Amino acid sequence: MVDGVRVTGLGRGITDDERRDAALIWDYHLMEHEVRPCSVGIGLGSHDLGVASFAAELYRRRLFPVLVFTGGNSPKTAARFPRGEAVHYRERAMAFGVPDSAIRVEPRATNTGENIAFSRELLATQEIDSVLLITKPYMQRRAFATCRKLWPEVDIVCASEPLSLADYSTAFGDERLVIDMLVGDLQRIIEYPKLGFAIEQQVPDDVRRACDRLISAGFDSHVLRS
Repeated sequence: MVDGVRVTGLGRGITDDERRDAALIWDYHLMEHEVRPCSVGIGLGSHDLGVASFAAELYRRRLFPVLVFTGGNSPKTAARFPRGEAVHYRERAMAFGVPDSAIRVEPRATNTGENIAFSRELLATQEIDSVLLITKPYMQRRAFATCRKLWPEVDIVCASEPLSLADYSTAFGDERLVIDMLVGDLQRIIEYPKLGFAIEQQVPDDVRRACDRLISAGFDSHVLRS
């Protein structure tokens, strides 16, 4: 710590004010839903293998009888998950005790809208009245808004590993990139309803100001470009 700034490996350090802004956005992303039994669990693919591990824990708690993993590849995950996000998630869940018979794999989706739409197609022959969306912590709200738009008739419960921003950043290994991703997801929550991708979510003024400050400070690698 130097003059209130913790020095990171690359570039300048992250200030305490920037961490407070990031924490405000992190908390906003969390839906704080009470986890309850649902017709199906859906684990949304990403770089975060913790989604699969936590999905396995929720299955073992008997919160759903069927677990869908959805996700193909993106440029950011192809090296980590060469056979596709959902395939690697399935293997992780099986290693944590979920039987293969309880898992269904949707291997095509390349974005959140496709995660929801393709999972819905996969489950079309089943009677589904509620879904438990399992995501990265900072993706809960965007997943909820997307699912409510594309699958409006089901009840939605969001869940993710119970980690603080500090713990998640430590586990991820790149605090600056985590903050970039928080900012990028918030921007999508704001902009995607205008494009018809998600329902609108109320964003408090202090959260918007925190986002603007972080973008101005250079935390912008994941923002939408016009």
